[in-house]
Amino acid sequence: MIRSEDILSLEYLKKTDYTGSHMGMRYRLECMKGEECSILKVYIWPEPFNFALTPGDKKQCKEFSFDDDGVQDAVSWMNDRLYQDKELWEQSPGKWKQYSELK
Repeated sequence: MIRSEDILSLEYLKKTDYTGSHMGMRYRLECMKGEECSILKVYIWPEPFNFALTPGDKKQCKEFSFDDDGVQDAVSWMNDRLYQDKELWEQSPGKWKQYSELK
């Protein structure tokens, strides 16, 4: 389970994106740049690749308010997806062997 304590502060998120992974699911939180951060955009996708190398159709995205409540909502959403798409995340770490065989 991802906890809100695992996510760095809003001040950090104003400056740069935050990425992490949990049980085969990777995630990225970012502040939508503008006059002032007001939207927290969250992406999730299956391992093994990073954000840039993962095709867009493999990513799920949702927006939240850029405040403490928004972070709580984002963490709840990620944990819901972790449970709802359990088979997808469980299969992800095992794909490393397939990718290494392609080289």
